[in-house]
Amino acid sequence: MIKKDEGLKRSIGVLGLSANIMNIMIGAGIFALPAVIAGIMGSASIFSYIFCGILIALIVLCFAEAGSKVNNTGGPYTYIETAFGDYAGFLAGIFASGSNILASAAVANALLNIIATFNPLFELTSYRVLSLLIVYVLLVTINVRGIKQGIGLVKINTLLKVIPLIVLVVLGFKNISVSNLHIETLPTLGQLGESSLILFFAFLGCETGLIVGGEIKNPKRTIPRSIFLSIGSVVVLYILIQTVSQGVLGTDLVNHKATPLAETAKISMGTFGYVLLTIGAAVSMFGMVSGDLLNSPRVMYALARDKVIPIKPLAKIHPKFATPYIAIIVHGFLVFLFASTGSFEQLVIIATSSILLLYLGVALSVIKLRKTKKSEAGEFKIPGGLTVPILSIGIIIYFLSNLSNKEMIATAVFIGLLSAIFFVIRFIKRKKTD
Repeated sequence: MIKKDEGLKRSIGVLGLSANIMNIMIGAGIFALPAVIAGIMGSASIFSYIFCGILIALIVLCFAEAGSKVNNTGGPYTYIETAFGDYAGFLAGIFASGSNILASAAVANALLNIIATFNPLFELTSYRVLSLLIVYVLLVTINVRGIKQGIGLVKINTLLKVIPLIVLVVLGFKNISVSNLHIETLPTLGQLGESSLILFFAFLGCETGLIVGGEIKNPKRTIPRSIFLSIGSVVVLYILIQTVSQGVLGTDLVNHKATPLAETAKISMGTFGYVLLTIGAAVSMFGMVSGDLLNSPRVMYALARDKVIPIKPLAKIHPKFATPYIAIIVHGFLVFLFASTGSFEQLVIIATSSILLLYLGVALSVIKLRKTKKSEAGEFKIPGGLTVPILSIGIIIYFLSNLSNKEMIATAVFIGLLSAIFFVIRFIKRKKTD
């Protein structure tokens, strides 16, 4: 049963929420993706971005409607729990929290790998652990002290990660060779599907950026506007980046899978450009990690608030700073733990499929909420009846069908374990009530 947020402050506007979504979406992936997509699609890479942009637009429309109807803290967990009850909410909350912890830990390690290219000392375990400890203590402190401080850091990070990319696009255009963009043959459906599956994961992040629902001003209006602004900006930026990279490097783009944007910048701006984009990649990773500390702990808070998990302290709000401080500290500690030990690699597969299942739950919740929740003035509703939710469900099922048998089995086992835990918790609750 979803409960109202008590003690949280609604202080995030359209600009702040848009920056929050973009900060999560524009991660480390875009700094390597152009070469990967070019390797599959060649000079026709642009079709993958357009196709994937359309697909993700359908899915985020579902998020916009669900977020307009249900605007408590918790994001996808809250939408799914409201529509389908405690069991579905429990699975959604664990999927969201777990996948975010693993993703943040992975990006934190990738950030240290970049720093290690400048200073080999960061290849030593002791230096890496100490660095991670300092970073997470700093981020936890900032986010405990208030949502304004947290969202302020996110705005700065978003600006710092977008500026190098815009500079690359603007200055790189003069070095584009039109012949490198000439499309000789159209891609096959197989190539388009394969490349779009990869690109789809570059657009992930909208679900994390919406977790702060209970701290958004005028959510019925702010959430849809922020989603359209952030997703539209990211799609346009990605297309421009691919165009410049392809136009400058041509067929040589596929030979720079580690640093395609840095290599493009090197031709357009010299050594300065290479360093700028390398630092930009590091800033982008730090931005994702800081954005995770702002958003993801609020899933833990929401699960405890609604008594879906029997850990009451996670639902505590700081009396002075009005933040779910216990959840922030616990989440920060868990990410630090996984990032320090590096023991999360085997769970990344489960985290990836968990996000897809979250998206499926949100699309289904739109259909259910239309039937069970009365529309209120100012709510966003997707035009075209059920066309968009049904198309979104089909797209997500298509992506899930591309998982290997091993990945499907691992996901099914994980769901089975979570289900067992949920029903044990329910049994204990009933015993106490009796």
